Amino acid sequence: MKLKFDPSLQYQQDAISAVVGVFDGQPFVQTGAMAFQSIQIGGLFQTELGMGNRLNLPDDELLKNVQRTQEVNEIEKVAALEGREFSVEMETGTGKTYVYLRTIFELNKTYGFKKFIIVVPSVAIREGVLKSIDVMKEHFETLYDKAPFDHFVYDSKRLGKVRQFATSNQIQIMVINIQSFQKDVADKDLADMTEDELKKLNVINRENDRMSGRRPIEFIQAANPIVIIDEPQSVDTTEKSRRAIGNLNPMVTLRYSATHRNPYNLVYKLDPIKAYDLRLVKRIEVASVRSDENFNDAYVKLISTDNTNGIRARLEIHKEGKLGPKPTKLWVKQGDDLFVKSEEREAYRNGYMVQNIDCTPGSEYVEFNQGRFLELGQETGGLADDIMKAQVYETVEQHLKKERALKGKGIKVLSLFFIDRVANYRIYNEDGTTSLGKIGQWFEEAYRELTVKPIYKGLIPFDVDEVHNGYFSQDKQGHAKDTRGNTTDDEDTYNLIMRDKERLLDPNVALRFIFSHSALREGWDNPNVFQICTLNETQSADKKRQEIGRGLRLPVNEAGERVHDETVNRLTVIANESYEDFARTLQTEFEEDFGIRFGKVEKIAFAKLVRRAEDGTEAEIGQDESAKVWADLVANGYLNAAGDILDKFDPKNPHFELKVPEGYEDLRAAITDEVNRKVFKNRIVNARDRRELKFRKEVHLSEDFQKLWEKIKHRTRYRVTFDTADLIDRALARIKQIEPIKAPRVATTVVEVDITDAGVSADRQIATHVRDAEPVKVLPDILAFLQKETELTRHTLAEILKRSGRLAEFKINPQAFMAAVAKEISRALHDLMLEGIKYEKVAGAHWEQSRIEQDAEEGIVRYLSNLYKVQNREKSLFDAIEYESEVEKQFARDLDSNENVKLFVKLPSWFKIDTPIGSYNPDWAFVTEREEKLYFVRETKSTVDSEELRTKENQKIACGRKHFESIGVDYSVVTSLAEVAF
Repeated sequence: MKLKFDPSLQYQQDAISAVVGVFDGQPFVQTGAMAFQSIQIGGLFQTELGMGNRLNLPDDELLKNVQRTQEVNEIEKVAALEGREFSVEMETGTGKTYVYLRTIFELNKTYGFKKFIIVVPSVAIREGVLKSIDVMKEHFETLYDKAPFDHFVYDSKRLGKVRQFATSNQIQIMVINIQSFQKDVADKDLADMTEDELKKLNVINRENDRMSGRRPIEFIQAANPIVIIDEPQSVDTTEKSRRAIGNLNPMVTLRYSATHRNPYNLVYKLDPIKAYDLRLVKRIEVASVRSDENFNDAYVKLISTDNTNGIRARLEIHKEGKLGPKPTKLWVKQGDDLFVKSEEREAYRNGYMVQNIDCTPGSEYVEFNQGRFLELGQETGGLADDIMKAQVYETVEQHLKKERALKGKGIKVLSLFFIDRVANYRIYNEDGTTSLGKIGQWFEEAYRELTVKPIYKGLIPFDVDEVHNGYFSQDKQGHAKDTRGNTTDDEDTYNLIMRDKERLLDPNVALRFIFSHSALREGWDNPNVFQICTLNETQSADKKRQEIGRGLRLPVNEAGERVHDETVNRLTVIANESYEDFARTLQTEFEEDFGIRFGKVEKIAFAKLVRRAEDGTEAEIGQDESAKVWADLVANGYLNAAGDILDKFDPKNPHFELKVPEGYEDLRAAITDEVNRKVFKNRIVNARDRRELKFRKEVHLSEDFQKLWEKIKHRTRYRVTFDTADLIDRALARIKQIEPIKAPRVATTVVEVDITDAGVSADRQIATHVRDAEPVKVLPDILAFLQKETELTRHTLAEILKRSGRLAEFKINPQAFMAAVAKEISRALHDLMLEGIKYEKVAGAHWEQSRIEQDAEEGIVRYLSNLYKVQNREKSLFDAIEYESEVEKQFARDLDSNENVKLFVKLPSWFKIDTPIGSYNPDWAFVTEREEKLYFVRETKSTVDSEELRTKENQKIACGRKHFESIGVDYSVVTSLAEVAF
């Protein structure tokens, strides 16, 4: 199976453009033949050691570019440049590796840069990057005209690759694991080292006869590479690692992470909230497995240890009270007796005297007399085994439910179990045979029990021993072993996990339930993991985000294509804690890691809300009006003075109605949605808070529905026609608005070198000046470039250029001129296509209404929190309607209660109309009756979208309008039912 990649995902293009835009104005080098010329105009430069990148933009130009990019991406602008480091924040699972790899090719295409180094924090991530390059190679070759490139892992034993990195005229990508590389970095400047110290240096810093007497590091430095840091919060954390990266002599540093500690010059941000809202990752479900209280045995759990004020341990025990025993957390020290601490509960009488406490990080424990021993997170006398057994059962059942829901869709379902002791899954017997540990046995018991049930029988055509296996590191005897995740043996395991990635996605491969060591969690990154279950007997320091991050990626089908079906894209975490605790912990981590203030509404939060004036025009209300709305919400007790959302704001209550200032009643639903959007708890849902919708066959067979479907069912195709002369005129009008093209510039900085007993310093800046570069001597083929970008004929393009009156600017800065002109011609073409689009009915092609009944038979499951319960059962195909916003919820309620509405349908997700900018799924179809029966299709429009999204949405709606016109159906866009005339 080959994974396929979609090059048109807007958020990824935005992240790539954000970095490319930082260097706007940098001249372009087309070919190696132009290397000498590039000495003058930048992009690349030639030295005796090889060919390197060169940045010709001064810091003030970079700052302007950064600020412009930040404004576009709604990021607070920096006042001054924070070094030549630029940060991109992308939530786990949204394609961060794809983005920075494609950015390499885009920077090469746009500016001619060729030398890149990717620095990673661990072997697991290194293996993931190498795998990504391998599987994406063909994809990038297609996108970038088979641009030649070479990639390799830095290895001090293979220094020939380092020389190739410097001398090659192809794109070079070096991957460095920071731990292995920083060993090769000197602890101080070479100039300060003695002869003996120089001799002890690692190979990369020693002069080498095979490298013309040069030190290998000089070849890397001469390349002036663009350094890409993957997870910088785990890479440049020490002085030595920062020195190692600085020793590479980077032209600039690009930093990619989901959780930056220092987001220097942040140019793009896709945080968890945005990723969830855009459906770029799976939604999270939590299946909570908890025990009832059991007071029969002596229960003790070690919660933590502490040595800041004497050595002590925090335990949870059962303490006797007036109403009987209850769980109690308390601190104990050496010599304490739990019999006394528990108010003399008989179960603790013998063997529960605290004998020893160890606070050593990673090996904390408490020891009692008579040999009882507990590690951090362990418990005795509770129901730990029962809870884990129930977690296994729940995971298998959730898996089988998903298999049933996806039957016939070609999507492989995987479940991932993380355990902290290999022996709990697999036991190595003395005679050389293996047998199952307790977790392995529980799994097979649950699988056999569940797969004989009629509802799941025959779903998976494999025997129980074929469907599960373990991925563990091995000792010299080939036996699986417990590990820390950063040993040499773990490298082979990470490699195997990555090598098997595509194999595991094949539905014909039996393996579906995977067991792996918790320490290897970082290596797992399979998109079709739908269930994650952690079965640790000891407490794990791993965060919830790390746990769910293994399954957040959107799944792929058997053709290797990404699946964007929201009903499919659900990750279920089987937790041994309450749903509320899981959500609270996860939210705290988001606040700590991302700096997100959940539940806080800013004064400008409503500035983008749109109102329609009496003349029909629409405009945003702006920041001043937003502040008035915000102040009113504070006055009415929905927010406090800091903007925190208070309990009075409760839109899930069916009787709730938000009080808004006089004159803003039309925006009530939109304001409610905007405040509700700030509440993160709406984004994590309880796996049990969902139900199957009930299908009403009598409504489906009714005359009203049959006639409605007969009217709206027709499929259409579209044609685009436009006049070339019109295109030329529009393109010319746009080209005239382009800012004047500026020549490439060369920046010079003068610093004073100071030589003292303390050493040589060059940190006092005397002067800077900037001048235009020498004019370009060889001009690129502008018509070939524009033809490739726009797919228009050379004749049309030549006509546009001749009449533009700006062709002289092409010589000033060819790349900048070509890019700007191509963009404006493409925009003019896009506008014309949408205006000239015509739809026509396709004979015999229509949407089959039988699909609705088929969906109902397979089971349509929705979350209770987003369901409107239909009151008039004869009006709707289902007993409840799923809504996405307060506007939709109110529309559904109005349709239900209006006596003139005879029937209404929320159109299914597969009812899609083709448009040049993607498919369009209209919202509602309904039937009304007064003097006569009327049939409508309506789109309910939210007013909280950003300008860009609203434009694209409106373009799709315009296409939808023309589709329905061609089949004779009354269609329009409304914000409420009152706008529909019937």
